[in-house]
Amino acid sequence: MPYPKPLRRLVSLLTRLPCVGEKTATRLALHMLRMPRESVRELGEAIAGISEAVIKCSKCFNIADIDPCSLCTDPARRDDLICVVEDPTDIVPIEKSGEYNGKYHVLGGAISPIDGVMPEDLRIRELTDRLSKGGVGEVILATNLTAEGEATASYLAGVVKPLNVRVTRIAYGMPVGSDLEYTDEVTVGRAIKGRREV
Repeated sequence: MPYPKPLRRLVSLLTRLPCVGEKTATRLALHMLRMPRESVRELGEAIAGISEAVIKCSKCFNIADIDPCSLCTDPARRDDLICVVEDPTDIVPIEKSGEYNGKYHVLGGAISPIDGVMPEDLRIRELTDRLSKGGVGEVILATNLTAEGEATASYLAGVVKPLNVRVTRIAYGMPVGSDLEYTDEVTVGRAIKGRREV
């Protein structure tokens, strides 16, 4: 027996999410039918309001609900240390490692000419603007250990070094080809501790 049209529409919309196939979307939609109406309404409101409630920090470009974000305004964090990552999701494992207490800079991706992503498409100018104000002694390049991440790190090293700032790269305690987002905090912590000069 086919599902009713509203349920099929919900399943179709849920399959647009990453890693959600038709079976998972169907299970989620059927689960929502069993949820209390108020819980479904609350979920819908959270989804509808997410694009207004979550913003980008104007300083580090991490996702946040205030500007500047809590990481940028935390007085316990070092101002002279900036960790450069590709995406906001890369910050989470670094924070979970407990080995880093500086500030961040989110590039918004990695250089990938095959995908049409060039240096000018990333927040590299914003990084150099931050560095030109002084006070930063070290930049840690924590881009992913992929071909694109390595190319981005190499490019950034060439841009940052002339600004008389120490440039380091996270150590290869992480598997090559992996994304920070999916790496455990112990491995990320060792990578941060074992960073090297670029």
